[in-house]
Amino acid sequence: VWDDEILKEPNVYRTYEAVTHYGNALKLLINEKFGDGIMSAIDFYMTVGKTVGKQGENRVVVTFNGKFLPHIEQNVADNTCASPNPK
Repeated sequence: VWDDEILKEPNVYRTYEAVTHYGNALKLLINEKFGDGIMSAIDFYMTVGKTVGKQGENRVVVTFNGKFLPHIEQNVADNTCASPNPK
């Protein structure tokens, strides 16, 4: 269940904002590298690291590691069971 209250937490909000802002670019880059499909959020790992910026500031590195799932065209003829509402 989605709870809008979670977005009031600054770290959660900024992460949500970054993914929303860069979401289309991420989608296009994933499709360019892998073809038509999606990154699984079920078979998924995330790591959080730290690096130092050019001016000595601490910076956060977030890595999403998800299984790529190619889109598969589904054909009625390939169904393994009959429809519960046959015509």
